[in-house]
Amino acid sequence: MDHIRIAVADGIRRITLNRPESLNALTPDMHYALEEAFNAFAAANDEHVCVLTGTGRAFCAGTDLKAVVASGGHRAYPPHGYGGIAQRFDCVKPIIAAVNGLALGGGFELALACDLIIASDAASFGLPEPLVGAVALGGGIHRLARQIGHKQALGMILTSRRVAAEDGLRLGFVNEVVPAADLDATAARWCAEILAASPMSIRASKDAFYRGLDEASLADAMANQGEYPAYAAWRQSEDAREGPRAFAEKRKPVWQGK
Repeated sequence: MDHIRIAVADGIRRITLNRPESLNALTPDMHYALEEAFNAFAAANDEHVCVLTGTGRAFCAGTDLKAVVASGGHRAYPPHGYGGIAQRFDCVKPIIAAVNGLALGGGFELALACDLIIASDAASFGLPEPLVGAVALGGGIHRLARQIGHKQALGMILTSRRVAAEDGLRLGFVNEVVPAADLDATAARWCAEILAASPMSIRASKDAFYRGLDEASLADAMANQGEYPAYAAWRQSEDAREGPRAFAEKRKPVWQGK
């Protein structure tokens, strides 16, 4: 659909929200288009990193309430939740949010659901749902509570305060802030650094990170990591053999991603 643009090249899938006249607010149909786009990324053996971004002066302003009313009310979200990503707990490939502008409400939830956030210095973040009688139940409350300190998270949640990109970096939910003109190049640099490593190792690392957080203790996480699915895939992969072989032969490894 025209409101979502997709480009795939060199192992990277780029998904661009493309409703700049509406600050890239999500219509009911866009949730399903994003679900399909992320499903395709997760299933593609030759795609190793995904970048989610927006056009215009906004990353995403959340839900387009006018579109919801015009379509007859709220529709059920797709299987992986808001924006096809909020409840996507089964994707072991890295997803980067390149936040070019406003990321409010559901837009902030989309960014928080990504593994990394690269922000332009024009970006800002917030959960203003209570101002319209709503609650940020698309993962915003729960992810913010887990990604920054409790008092800082509650400060944002209870006041609906908008936070600048530099403050997001200080709080810890933003990885890097750059001038707007450098955002795409910076996201490409992060992708290149990830792609320099074995895709199988990256997937096993992401899987261990998130599953380990769900364990009762550090000891449990370390004891159980051998049971994580991406770990098993990595152990049996060609990449796991290629890395040591390339090191011994003093050459650059050729990753297969399998």
